[in-house]
Order: sequence, then structure tokens, then C-alpha cells
Amino acid sequence: MDQQFWDDMYGETEQRFSGLPNDALVTEVTGMSPGRAVDLGCGEGADAYWLAEQGWQVTAVDISKVAIDRASAGHPEISWQQADIAVTPLPAGSFDLVSAHYFPIEIEPGHATMRGLLEAVAPGGTLLFVSHDPTEFPEPEDHPHKFDPYAYYQPADIVTLLDDRWTVEVNDLRDRNRPAAGHQVKDLVLRLRRVR
Repeated sequence: MDQQFWDDMYGETEQRFSGLPNDALVTEVTGMSPGRAVDLGCGEGADAYWLAEQGWQVTAVDISKVAIDRASAGHPEISWQQADIAVTPLPAGSFDLVSAHYFPIEIEPGHATMRGLLEAVAPGGTLLFVSHDPTEFPEPEDHPHKFDPYAYYQPADIVTLLDDRWTVEVNDLRDRNRPAAGHQVKDLVLRLRRVR
């Protein structure tokens, strides 16, 4: 799932997704005091646009140049970055909200990429991590891309990495209002607060 994979996926059509912000983002972030936010795997930009409309100062990151070029058109109020956070980590302590929806991070020895994601959250800030329910995926040999969701971090994996600086505020399995491609209808939603 490298840059070429995502560039090809976005390049297949003029618009890949609905253009609406993700349900869990709206549910979990509504009412928060806006600050600095990063939207990881921003895709075509719907979450980033919504955050900016709520008053957040938004950095939007995606590995795909096609996605960034598409999303950034007409939205100079958002800082758009094409990057792979496994290669170029986010700056530590820089964001009041780190939002990662359906953002595949491969499980790795030492957990450097995921620890970097946690470290990017400023004291008092929030990590919102949302993934498709892995039980709804076909077996890897039956998936068109041989995708194994258990090779990537799920909320339960992230919770095992936490120390006493973190509080788990939400750790839920919930229905989606809009089923995703492939008909996934449930999400795992993890919201963490960094207390110091």
C-alpha cells in the first residue's frame, strides 16, 4: 500500500468518496475547542474541510500526490502535505487533535510509526483513531488486494502501547451511517486524551 497503490486508486475516478466528513469525526470532535489538527490519510479532503470550517488550524497529510492535488484545489486555508509518516514522522507534541480514519499503519517491531503518532499529540490533546471492523473483511486470499486487516494496527493494539500519560475516553464498536466500499458497516472508534 505504497504511494503508487494510492495514486492508482484515486486516479481511477474523478471522485472516490462521498465528499462528506466521516461520521465518527463529527460525533467525537463536535464541541471540542478548536486548535491545531492533523488529518492523516486526508484523501480528497472532506474531513480536513470540515475541521477547518469548525475553526481548527488544519494540516492534511496523505501519501498520494493525486489525492493531495485533488483535495488542495481551492483550499489554501489548509496546510497540505504529501508524506509517508513511516518515513517522515510528525513533529512531536504539535497537534491538539490527531485524526486518523481508516489510515492503515502496518504493525512493526518496536512500533516506531505508531509511537510517533502518539507523540505528535500535544499534552491535553486528543488522538482519534477509527478503523473498519476487521471481522467484516474477507479472508486475505479472497480480498482483491490480499489485504489482511490484522497486519495493521487496530484500536486494541494501540491501547497496549499507552502509558500513564493517556486516558481512554472512547473505545467502541459502532454502526456506520454510510457503509464503506466493500460493505463494511461497523467501525472501531478509539478516542484518547493525552493528560500530560
